[in-house]
Parts: sequence; structure tokens; C-alpha cells
Amino acid sequence: MAHGQHGGKSGPLGAGRRRGRGRWYAVAPALAATVVAACVPAAYAAAPPAPAAAAAPAQGAGDGLDRYHRQRLAWGSCVKGPDDTAGRDLDRAGVSCADVTVPLDYADPRGRTITVAVSRLKATDTRRRIGAVLLNNGGPGGTAVESPPHIRKAMKQVGTRYDIVGFDPRFVGRSTPLDCGWPVGTAWLSAGSGRAGFDRQVALQKDLADKCRAAGASVLAHISTRNTARDMDVIRGALGERKISYLGYSYGTYLGTVYTQMFPGRYDRVVLDGAVAPGDYKARLMQGAEPENERALSDWAAWAAGRHDAHGLGRTRAEVLATVEGIVAASARGTLTVGAAPEVFRLDDTQVPLILFMGIADDTDKARTALAEQVSALAKAAQGRPAPLSPDFAQLLRYALTGEQAATGGVQAAIICGDVGAPRDPEVYWRDIERSRAAHPLFGPLTNNINPCAFWDRPREELTRVRRDAAVLIVAATGDPRTTYRSSAGLHELLPSSKLITVENANRHGLYGEYGNGCVDGEVNAYLATGKLPKEDRTCSTASPSSSSSFSSSD
Repeated sequence: MAHGQHGGKSGPLGAGRRRGRGRWYAVAPALAATVVAACVPAAYAAAPPAPAAAAAPAQGAGDGLDRYHRQRLAWGSCVKGPDDTAGRDLDRAGVSCADVTVPLDYADPRGRTITVAVSRLKATDTRRRIGAVLLNNGGPGGTAVESPPHIRKAMKQVGTRYDIVGFDPRFVGRSTPLDCGWPVGTAWLSAGSGRAGFDRQVALQKDLADKCRAAGASVLAHISTRNTARDMDVIRGALGERKISYLGYSYGTYLGTVYTQMFPGRYDRVVLDGAVAPGDYKARLMQGAEPENERALSDWAAWAAGRHDAHGLGRTRAEVLATVEGIVAASARGTLTVGAAPEVFRLDDTQVPLILFMGIADDTDKARTALAEQVSALAKAAQGRPAPLSPDFAQLLRYALTGEQAATGGVQAAIICGDVGAPRDPEVYWRDIERSRAAHPLFGPLTNNINPCAFWDRPREELTRVRRDAAVLIVAATGDPRTTYRSSAGLHELLPSSKLITVENANRHGLYGEYGNGCVDGEVNAYLATGKLPKEDRTCSTASPSSSSSFSSSD
């Protein structure tokens, strides 16, 4: 699940928009996580969490991992080749990069190894240095090597007191790669309007799973959130840190929660932005979040209605939504053609809902304008008129509909499917789609659709359960259509020592350092500066100015 406007790929999480940090948010359903259930399954709440452990066990003691924890990292330039503009930007920002060696299989630490790419922007206020903070931007499959300069800016004065460390999880980005050779950038599509479209999806999803199995036969069993958490602990050890702080967005909140459960006593300050409760993490990540997505679309429609003269989509909310319905209906009758030679795209009713879904996880004027431009182009195509594309829309379509970002889509599926099992029988999905279609005709066939996990090998490990309390800071928006507020509140209940910062009436996925909300940024930075959680949960208004702050440079 990914968020904000920086890049990363947040699976349907934040999906498909470039973010300020230069990463893509995957389009999967957003764990970005995402998955939202109305309540926490009994399995996760059966026993009260144990108290958080106070002391960190010895690094790698007795588990054969000592050599990994004690490795010396060769910090140097982030540039990987002559065309690596991102690497040059990092070098100019004072960031250093290295590769951390980790075992492919933690059950066989003397066996095959892989590398995890890390970057570091060192603390400049060394006298008052707090430690290192590790970053994850979501996805699954999002990168974070490029993120330290952006986070340093968001952290304001306290940023100078941390080593800010980004990493690309195993098989993501600059780490040891996996490319499944997919013809598309994402597997997360709608079932369409009828059985024929669903049957095509079954064939496609099986083919995508088969391609990943062929390309990654020797590694797929070792791609999982629990192994990424183990890699994080190796990074901690290689950095020479007894404890490490953590900032995770979207899916990264699930990863952070897993780390607290697997490595109690080895973390310091933990911020989880757009949090997902572990019980909501499943193969169909967005199943159950249809109401939040419909509300976000409706709110965008009201915004667009007020700008009819600019976008021509309708003068009322109802008229704009009718335009959207007309586009979807036209894509069911025949493909919509957008763009012009040499770059032309054709979209059907399995793809159009995804484009709409990807555009509603950000309620800033900039993001809403981009979606209005996209819908305007689709409306022209639905009428058989020429539909030119903006550069950003063309980039989004290349990501979603071509193999340009196939590596990201394949790794995202590998992580999700490596974590959780899925129903095998296509008829289970078809029944769910048909049940949801009446109430949720646009998003139900998307959130309930079959995906590669139906054809994946079963996970090697069980999902992580929350059995330990953790004093973490959770940040959530009430209208988040990716990791829903219900899910963030569910995680808060599972962790009694946590505190929850709520932004009211925001259809936004990803808040800290991205949304310009001074209340959120101030609360997070005060916690990072002092290590003290707020005394009570806090509610922030969407009108909070970005300049406000609840801590001073002397903290």
C-alpha cells in the first residue's frame, strides 16, 4: 500500500501516482495496505498483548547470523550507472549508499545470500544524536532508498539528530532483483461487467503466477514480510545500533508491526502512517473497503462539479458520477482508445475501474485535478472523440497496462502471496463478485476479483499475530480509502500502549510529511524528538496549517 505524492508503488494503496520522493505507489489494493475489515478477527485478539520487552537480545546470538549483523558496510556513491539520475540526486543531497548482505533463507544462514540496498543521510547534530530511523514507503514492493532527503525535510529540526536510512526490501528496486516478466505492471484489475471478463481474468492471473514461478523458482518461497523484518534486524545490526526507530507508511505499517512482534526490545520510536491491522492483511487487500472508496469518489465528484467550466464533467455531484458511470458502461461495450500515435492505449472494463481507484486516495487539489483530467480524457474516448493524454496520465497507463514496471508488480504479488494463502477455486471469487456487484457495481468487481495468489504456492510461515504490546504512534485519516480508518483503529486497540493521531474528513492515504498538515507533522516530530507519546489520542483538523509545530528546535 503506498500513499502520498512521492513515488513508491503502493499497490492499490496509493497507487500509481508519482510522489515527491520519486517512488511509485503500487496498485495493489493498497495495503498500502489495505485491507480492511470491520473488526479484528478473534485469532488476533484472543489474548491480551504481552508487555513490550525492555532490553534487546544480543545481536544474532546463537542463531548463525553473527556474521551478517557484524558485517562492515562499504558506504559510497549511490550512482549505479550513467543514466542513474536518482543516484546522482542522492549523492548531491549528501546521501551514501551500501549493500547489506542477508541470507536468502534464514533457516539456512550459511547458504545462498542476497543483498538489500540501503541509503543513509547521517545526523549532523552529532552531539545530540538520537539514533537511526529506518524507512518503508509501502506497496508492498515500494522503494525507500531515495527517501532520506524528503524525510529529513519533513522532520525539520529533529531530522539533524538522526541517521535517516532508506532501504529497498529484498528483491525490490536496487536490491537483488526479481523480474517475473509480466506483460503488465500490476495484477490488480477488475473482473469487469460479466462472466466473460472474469474468465479472462482467471486465465491472466494464472499466467502471471506461472510466469513468476518460472522466473523466481529458487527465491519465491523466501519472499515474505517476515523475512523482510529479519532483513531489517540485520540492517540494524550492521549499522551498529542496539535499537532502531522506524517510519512506515501503508503496507509499511504492517511490516513495522511485524518487526515489533518478532524483535521486541530492538526498536525505539515507531511511527505507523495509514496503518493496517494484521487481521486485515489478506490476498484481496481491498476487500471490504468499498464504502470508503465510494465515498472518496463521491467527494471528488462534488469537487469536480464545482469546476465544470475547467473539466466539463458535470455541474452537480450526480452529473459527474453519471459521467463516470457512462465511461465504465462504454468500456464494457468496447475498448476505449486514449492517446495518439506513437503512444496509444486501449482500456476495457477490467482496467477503467482501476484507473479511477488509483486516483481517489489523495484529496489535495493537485491530485483531484489530475484525476479530473484523466476522467475528461476517458469521457472523450467513451464518445469516440480524440482523447489526448497528459504526460502524467500516459506514465500511469504505461505503469498499469504495459510491462514497463513489471518487476514491481511481480514482487508485490510475491510478497502478498508469500504471506497469506488465498482461495483456490475461481467460483469463490465469482460468487463474491456477484454478491458485491449490486451494492458496489464499480468497486466490488475490483476488490473481490481473483489475483495471482489463487495460483501461488502456499506460504511457508503463518501470519504474524499481535501477542505483544508496542508503544507506537499511529497516524490515520477518517476517509482513507486504502488502509481504512477502521483498520488503523483496530491496530490501536491491539496495542494498548499506542496512541492514535486522527485527521478528520480527509480522503487521503499517507499524511506525515506529505499532506501539509501541521498538527500531524508537529505531533510526529515531537515524538521523534522526545521519545514521548502524546498523553492522549489526538484529533487534527484538515485545516491545520503546515507551519504549525508542537515542538521547538531546542527539544
